[in-house]
Amino acid sequence: MSLSTSLRLARAELKGGARGFYVFLICLALGVAAIAAIGTIREALERGLADNGAVLLGGNAQVSLTYRFASPEERAALEARATRLSEIADFRSLAAVGDLRVLTQVKAVDTAYPLTGAVTLEPDMPLDEALEARSGTYGAVMDPQLIARLGLEVGQSFSLGEASFTLRAALTGEPDNVASGFSFGPRTLLYRSALDGSGLLSSGTLFDSSYRLELPADTDLDALEADLRAALPDSGIRWTDARNAAPQASAFIERLAAFLVLVGFSGLAMGGIGVSIAVGAYLARKTRVIATLRSIGASRTTILTSYAVQIAVMALLGIGLGLLLGGGGPLLLGPWLSTLLPVPASFAFYPGPLIEAALYGTLTAAIFTIWPLARSENVRAATLFRESEAGTGGLPRWPYLILLIALSAALVGAAVWFSGSVTLTLYTSFGLAAALAVLALAALGLRVLARRLRPLAKHPMRRLALASIGGARSDALTTVLSLGLGLAVLSTVGQIDGNLRRAITGDLPEIAPSFFFIDVQKDQIGPFEAKLKDNPAVSRIETAPMLRGILSKINGIPATEVAPGHWVVEGDRGITYYDELPENWSIVEGEHWPLGANGPPQISFAAEEAEEIGLKIGDVLTLNILGRPIVAPITSLRDVDFSTAGIGFVMALNPGAVAGAPHSFIATVYAAPEAEAAILRDMSRTYPNITGVPVGEAIARVSEVLGALAGATRWGAAAAILAGFVVLIGAAGTGAPARSREAAILKSLGATRAQILRSFLLRAGLLGAAAAIVALAAGLTGAWAVNHFVFDSDFAVIWPSAFTILACGILANLIANIGFSLRALRTKPAQILRGDG
Repeated sequence: MSLSTSLRLARAELKGGARGFYVFLICLALGVAAIAAIGTIREALERGLADNGAVLLGGNAQVSLTYRFASPEERAALEARATRLSEIADFRSLAAVGDLRVLTQVKAVDTAYPLTGAVTLEPDMPLDEALEARSGTYGAVMDPQLIARLGLEVGQSFSLGEASFTLRAALTGEPDNVASGFSFGPRTLLYRSALDGSGLLSSGTLFDSSYRLELPADTDLDALEADLRAALPDSGIRWTDARNAAPQASAFIERLAAFLVLVGFSGLAMGGIGVSIAVGAYLARKTRVIATLRSIGASRTTILTSYAVQIAVMALLGIGLGLLLGGGGPLLLGPWLSTLLPVPASFAFYPGPLIEAALYGTLTAAIFTIWPLARSENVRAATLFRESEAGTGGLPRWPYLILLIALSAALVGAAVWFSGSVTLTLYTSFGLAAALAVLALAALGLRVLARRLRPLAKHPMRRLALASIGGARSDALTTVLSLGLGLAVLSTVGQIDGNLRRAITGDLPEIAPSFFFIDVQKDQIGPFEAKLKDNPAVSRIETAPMLRGILSKINGIPATEVAPGHWVVEGDRGITYYDELPENWSIVEGEHWPLGANGPPQISFAAEEAEEIGLKIGDVLTLNILGRPIVAPITSLRDVDFSTAGIGFVMALNPGAVAGAPHSFIATVYAAPEAEAAILRDMSRTYPNITGVPVGEAIARVSEVLGALAGATRWGAAAAILAGFVVLIGAAGTGAPARSREAAILKSLGATRAQILRSFLLRAGLLGAAAAIVALAAGLTGAWAVNHFVFDSDFAVIWPSAFTILACGILANLIANIGFSLRALRTKPAQILRGDG
């Protein structure tokens, strides 16, 4: 009977429409839409990678080698298992036109390339026609950006090393570009055979070779990988197949999506505050209705159930709107988004992200409505008739508190499940809870401070503004919470982005070298150094022998099992050898091998990375270098500082271990900035096979990638800011009646409209500034924690971003309040005061 009555009461109330629930609906819909959209785009990207794996990889499977091509026996083993095979070499070089030199990432292919997909060129022509030799000169195609930088036109010539090529077309589409991973320069594509005699792929130079395999449709990829590893046990091959064609892209998408979902989670918490404010305001307006119901015998349960049903209906409506926006938006914008994304995306209806968003929305709505709804039980009918907001304080009864804790735990558990990152989710949840607590305490402290400062203010309107902030009905708590949390998220993102950029670009001009030179051959290193030392613009030169190898085993156990996910064991690493310890290196543990150590192999390992992996003196490592396994114990740990952008190696060997293996040298050159172009031009002319990598270009390329990441996170933070602004408007609307009453009283006492408006705007500006200051402090703390514990880097305040946050806080609160303030000024005092009487 009670439930039936509650449903009838709820139905009667809902007939009046959504009036009073607009903020509730918008906040909930925005939070759900953000999570649904992020999840849908993530699913589209993952599905796109999975559906186009063979095209992205350039075959059904790929076997990669470092520093060398496959031996005849290895190639025969690959050909025996594939229906078609394609060989590719990838390396860096300098494309030269006259005196101009520009870094490029060269892909040298054979006539079978690409096994899957198609290369698109402008003007349109078959790839073999663009790359074939004509009149003794091979053709090449280039990225349009590289063509523009070199000032080339189709039909003109350029050189790589000692070989000349004719530009035949612009490279506008490369099917396996995503799987190729990060590169420091734009692409040049040419035939492998065209490099014979160029000196670019001589023994010991830095290049990667890949062998793409076209396989029968029913091939068991796991069995094939195991078969190949058994057939080539010591070759050091790296295996990739179409199931995970672009592992770097997949990992990036997964991590970025998880982070964005948690940023969206912050936005949903922001919306939850709006939900709580909206519910509290709605119940306050229903005070007389509740009082009447209590007076005619309605029980607390009946009334509570009635309003719970209304709120549940509105929550379902808000969640539905959010799902429609978040799920439908990517579908409608799919064709446009596909042109912006660096990987293929399959936009479609995916129920998983929508279920995730709906669950988040449901739990958030429940958590943030239980508190104001349950507190209405504390109100007695007699109190309600006397004063509309009296008696609404106090804590809800203990069953509701337990339910709140359970729902909050369920929300965090869902975030852990869907994001796949326990640590990140727990840190984010703790950070949100801590930020809300700090903001709430700051709001209370602001009220106390306003009451203390009020007697000191000489101007009446300033005293009035301070009195409003410190008064019993102050909107300080809602303003600081709603604005502060959004600004805290934006502040954190801005400071992290700024510090990452500062770490890459900020200090490097003073300490970084001008160039890295790679592929310096053994017989060139002496004359190369001598030529640079004769140049007065060169201040310092550092050189080191350079090999690349794979850390395959640690104490006989596969390294990827001992240290899964660590960057040292993922892929190949640079390795050097030395006889005498370089002057800028230092041994922190163990002993340096004796000079001229040509005995059994020994390894010196970077101390910090050794600690991360769990290595110690005496551990035995297996390195695969040029297909040859080298087993050696760790005899020393070195202090290696990679932040200087100079020469640094995680692993170094004694000379006897690898000095006889084919290898080249690398060099770092420190020179005056005004002489850099001339040095690069002179060295590339003298040594065409040597590639000079300008550090400035490398920094710009890394910054470009960081910019894309920061841009995505800013869009996620913008959702939290938008939700916070809606909450601000709702909070301002909730206080509109009190503002109208205050304006009526002040007009009756002789205050002008301009004076009253200044008082209202001063109050809004002070609250906005206070929220921004607290948010900035929270953002700086969060950004410091991420830089210190996640990136292990120094932290410095990025003041332009900080000042922007302060300005945004003040401006946002002024904009949210000015409309309601003007409306209050237009109200006639007689209307308000007659109603109070």
